[in-house]
Amino acid sequence: MRRFLFGSVLAGAAFVTAAGIATPWAQALARMDADGLLKAWGTYQSMRRASPYRGATWQSLGPTNISGRATDVAVVDVGGQRHIYAAYATSGLWKSEDHGKSWRAIFEHEASTSIGDVAVAPSNPNIVWVGTGEANIFRASMAGVGIYKSTDAGKTFTHMGLADTQTIARIIVHPTNPDIVYVAASGHEWTDNAMRGVFKTTDGGRNWTKVHYKSPRTGAIDLVMDPTDPNVLYAAMWQRIRRKWSDPRVEPGYNEGGVVKSTDGGRTWQDLSQGLPAPQFRGRIGIDIARSNPNVLYAFVDNYEEGRGPQAGERDAYGRAITNGRIKAAEIYRTDDKGASWRKVSENNNFMIQHSGTYGWVFGQIRVDPVNENTIYTLGLGMNRSVDAGKTFSNATGASTSNIDGSATGGVHGDHHGLWIDPKDPLKLYNANDGGVYHSLDDGKTWVFAVSAAGAQFYNVSLDTTRPASWAYGSIQDHGSRRGLVDVSKGRGAIPAVAWEGAPGGEGSNHSIDPTNPNIVYTHGFYGNFSRTDLGVAAAARGRGRGAGAATPAQPPAPQGPQRVTNIQPENPPDAELRAQWMAPIIISPHDNTIIYAGYQSVYKSTSRGDKWEIMSPDLTNNNAAEMLIKNSNAIPYQTIVALAESPRKAGLMYVGSDDGRLHTTIDSGKEWTELTSKLPMRKWFSGLVPSRYSEGTVYVVQRGREDDDFAAYIYKSTDYGKTFTSIVNNIPAGPVNVIREHPTNPNVLFVGTDFGVYVTTNGGAKWEVLGANLPSTQVSDLQYHPGDQVLVISTYGRGMYTLDVSGIR
Repeated sequence: MRRFLFGSVLAGAAFVTAAGIATPWAQALARMDADGLLKAWGTYQSMRRASPYRGATWQSLGPTNISGRATDVAVVDVGGQRHIYAAYATSGLWKSEDHGKSWRAIFEHEASTSIGDVAVAPSNPNIVWVGTGEANIFRASMAGVGIYKSTDAGKTFTHMGLADTQTIARIIVHPTNPDIVYVAASGHEWTDNAMRGVFKTTDGGRNWTKVHYKSPRTGAIDLVMDPTDPNVLYAAMWQRIRRKWSDPRVEPGYNEGGVVKSTDGGRTWQDLSQGLPAPQFRGRIGIDIARSNPNVLYAFVDNYEEGRGPQAGERDAYGRAITNGRIKAAEIYRTDDKGASWRKVSENNNFMIQHSGTYGWVFGQIRVDPVNENTIYTLGLGMNRSVDAGKTFSNATGASTSNIDGSATGGVHGDHHGLWIDPKDPLKLYNANDGGVYHSLDDGKTWVFAVSAAGAQFYNVSLDTTRPASWAYGSIQDHGSRRGLVDVSKGRGAIPAVAWEGAPGGEGSNHSIDPTNPNIVYTHGFYGNFSRTDLGVAAAARGRGRGAGAATPAQPPAPQGPQRVTNIQPENPPDAELRAQWMAPIIISPHDNTIIYAGYQSVYKSTSRGDKWEIMSPDLTNNNAAEMLIKNSNAIPYQTIVALAESPRKAGLMYVGSDDGRLHTTIDSGKEWTELTSKLPMRKWFSGLVPSRYSEGTVYVVQRGREDDDFAAYIYKSTDYGKTFTSIVNNIPAGPVNVIREHPTNPNVLFVGTDFGVYVTTNGGAKWEVLGANLPSTQVSDLQYHPGDQVLVISTYGRGMYTLDVSGIR
């Protein structure tokens, strides 16, 4: 291996399979698409039924007071009883038959529980369609595997195809013939693909025809049907792809987005975009039709034409300075002649520019009141109502909110994605947002929160050393950081679900807790904002309130700023600015709790608990400006360190992995670095690095392909400090693999968390078993083993946290 101080790249290597055969890395493994993921799900189900651990029961830790991101709501009245279906971004489908008083999960054990849309057949309330794959495509969105159908009101579901669409934005069922269904598919999140556009079935989903298609980068993001003529359909087309360095925005050369119309049930389509913004400025478009006057159609356009310059001190939602001009953003257009002509009805003002923050691509929903063509709702950061056809808007979520039990809550959550308006009584509203599902019976004056439906989207979990009950910390999508007790006082099999309280850190934060003083919590949030919090300083009751305690900024200064960090090699000066991922690593040395490591594009080290820093590596990423729109105001940090670990056996032996697939090691605290990238078969995001506690030269490496729309599993082991790697995936059917952990006393026992669930091996990875049979199908984002309590605690991105008694695993 070639070593370097601040420079070189290792070239050429072989990959060793589990059978010990050297294979060129490019031929070692093949990527897995959604069709492969669907097949792998069948294998996983068989493994779960046959597992020796199928009797192990996962226990929910909650949070009992937090729900998750909801994407859609469907409502149907059956025999005078109101049935509500709530679709969640990563938590499956939930149903209530008592107007939201109680809920049950009805779609939680499928190959994907990421839901883009749910629809009930107007002519048969027993027929329910579920389109998997959230079409809002957050950075942490989960891909779908097509469309499912229930003919028994949600008791059972059958997969009905369209697997590799991966995102489904809308399902429209014919008003009188439930076998005729239209689907708007927006396609892969990260890569081009042909499974985009409008699809139609005339035989209840047995066969599908792609009735409208533009290109491998342009899909259908919305779809409506004329209520008086089911052969008339309108579709909104969106040209987009997510880059690893940028959100899915309009790029140079884009011109395929717009609105199209069919008058013959999808056989032919005509473009209706004349009068909308110029094609090079058209971002996401939401559409809706007025049921009271089908001549009227509204289009909610994310317009990328420049609107104004940045205001003094203006920042985005993550605290980053906005330096370029703001786009016009949210605009409302109306047609009164079924799309023959459009006119802009919204005003040019700061409210519309800030309607959807700086990320209008994640919203784009519009609804028309079913009895009044001039009353419309737009969904963005807030839910907004206009009674003058889109000229002016007011807040539609009111000030009074309560939980389903009548207790007060803190208002309707923000970031709105779905709205159902009762066509018989428009005062009744059902809303889906990042906090869950809410309903109002009085035109939005008061709202009730359905807190029991679905779970929190945790990015991670960390455990402290508090006894007798430890605290589990984690950050939750759009809810900041929280913590909850893991109380084993009544036994490992009787750990209760609890309400979670505020904790240091933000929405996207890693936590590292001092092993000798659990009041000291290090956090990272929002692209490199690190801090150290002493929970014992400001609050007698530890952790009372969100972010309680005395917080000290612990972020390294900019490499070339006024407080320039030390130990920079002059022949390899770093960039002038720090780059850190959304979830950047921060760890405490297992050898000295005053030593902190933080990952940016380089590794930073503090020997004073974050008060002062030194740089201990060169830029360990590609740092290739040609690969990313680095000067674009829409750029997000990329080519950054995402995995960082120090050996518990040898101080200064470290492994570092980046989001652009580079792997490095040092054996001497950064004096020399060796690149291991070419020793692995795939250049992908590193989701975990675990130096063994049993053998100095052993390290486990897991990678994920989510950012390449690749669902294969990648797990490797090296016993020679990374000189060679062996795949230990073996019988794990699919990934992505998000985390690997060692058992604290048995070197042969390993735990792995994937997007399906948890696996365990008792023979070093030669064979894996599914751990437990009752865990819902949702991403296991992280896991930790508590050695004192002998329980496993997992965070899931969609169902909160769970724990399992693993004392019997040897």
